[in-house]
Amino acid sequence: MGDVSYSAHISNGKSAITSKSKLLGVAKHNLRKYKSPEYSSDNILLLRGTEDLYQDVKNVYHQEFDEVVQQYNQKQKRADRRIGDYFEHVANLNQDMAVEIIFQCGDKEKDKQVQDMITVGYAATRAEGLQMLAEYNNNPFDTKAAKMTFSDVYEEWSKRKYPTVSESNVKGYTASYKACGTLYNKVFKDIRLVDLQNVIDTCGKNYPTLRKIKVLFNQLYDYALKNDICNKDYSSFVDVAQYKDRNPNKYDRNKFEKDEIERIWEQKDDKYYQIVLMLLYNGVRISELLDLKKEHVHLDEQYFDVISSKTENGIRKVPIADKVLPFYKSWYESCPDCAYLLHTEDGKHFTYRNYYDSYFHPLMEQLKINRTPHCCRHTCVSMLAEAGVDQTIIKKIVGHSGAMTLTEKVYTHFDIKELVDAINKI
Repeated sequence: MGDVSYSAHISNGKSAITSKSKLLGVAKHNLRKYKSPEYSSDNILLLRGTEDLYQDVKNVYHQEFDEVVQQYNQKQKRADRRIGDYFEHVANLNQDMAVEIIFQCGDKEKDKQVQDMITVGYAATRAEGLQMLAEYNNNPFDTKAAKMTFSDVYEEWSKRKYPTVSESNVKGYTASYKACGTLYNKVFKDIRLVDLQNVIDTCGKNYPTLRKIKVLFNQLYDYALKNDICNKDYSSFVDVAQYKDRNPNKYDRNKFEKDEIERIWEQKDDKYYQIVLMLLYNGVRISELLDLKKEHVHLDEQYFDVISSKTENGIRKVPIADKVLPFYKSWYESCPDCAYLLHTEDGKHFTYRNYYDSYFHPLMEQLKINRTPHCCRHTCVSMLAEAGVDQTIIKKIVGHSGAMTLTEKVYTHFDIKELVDAINKI
C-alpha cells in the first residue's frame, strides 16, 4: 500500500447544521449501513459519544452553557427575556448548532486524483467562453482567491482594518455587514451590481445606514482588487441617492396621545418607564439624557445642565418638573459609584442602541405604542404650547437652534424658576 492521503471537510454554507432536523439527518447518514460488499458497519468507529448524535450534542450544550445561561437569566428583570433551554433557543435562530468535520482517506497509488475545479466565469456564448478561458490561461488568478466568498473577504479585510479604527467605526462596519446576509455565501468575484443593489433596496434601512453599507462595499472591493480577488469594482455604481429624501424604515414622529401618556403613568413604579416619563417632561434629545452626568444634575434647584449637544443652542439648563423630580432622585441615588444619572443594571453608561433595543422599544411594544424616543421631545414641545407657554421659553427649554441670543444664554436664578414654572404647566 502506498502513502495514504486524506482531505478534510467542514460543514458550512448550505451544508451547515442549523436545525434539529439537520442534526438528526447527519446522524442517520453517518451511521448508515453500507451497501457495498467491500464495506461493513464495522468500519464505523465512535471515538466519543453514542449513536444518538442529537442527544450527544444536546448534552454538550447543557454542559457548556447551562451555567452561563443561569447567570444571564439572573440579570434579566423581565421574564420574557430569560432563556429556558439554550439548545432549543439556538435551534430556533437558524444559526450553526454543530460543526461536522469529515476526513476522506485513500491510497495515493490506487485512488484517482481529484482535480481542483474552479469557476472562471460565466459567458452567454461559446465564443465568449473560449475568450474568457484564453484570458485566464494567459493570466491565471489565484485559485484560493477565486473561491473566496463575500464572508471570506470580509473576514480577511476586518482582521486588518479593525485594529486600526475606533470602536464606534467597528460597530458601524459590523452593523453594515449584518445587513448583507444575501451576499455571505456568494463567491466574491461572481457578485455583480444587481446583487449589491438588491441589499440596498431590500434591507429596509434608513439613508444614513445605507450610506454606511455602501462604504463597506467600497472598502471590501478596494481590498479585493489589491489582492487579485476580483478585477472590477461594482461598489461605485451602487445607488443610495434615491433614498436621500425618504427613509425606508422611518417611523412617524408624532406626539404621544393623552391616553398613551396615561398608560405610561400607570407603569411609573417601573424605573425604565420612568425614563420615558422623564423624556416626556424635559424635551431633551435622548442622547442628551443618556449622556447626563450626576455632577451636572442640581436636584435642589430642579434643573440639569446639558453641556454637549448637536447644536450650539443645545448647551442649556433644562428644568425638572415637579411630577418627575422623584424619578431623578431615585436614579441619582440608585448607584452611588455611577458617574451617569442613567445606567445599565451593572452600572455602565447607556449607549443609544442598548437603551433603545433593550428597553424603550420593548416597553413601547408591551403597551402597544408605536413611538420613538424623539417623539417624547416632540410631545413635550406640543404640551408646552398647548399649556400657553411663551414660545421663547419653549425654545430655551428644548434648545431649538437659533432660539437664544448671547444674553439669553446667561441664566439667573429667576430664569431657572421661570423655566421650572413653565415645565410644571404640563
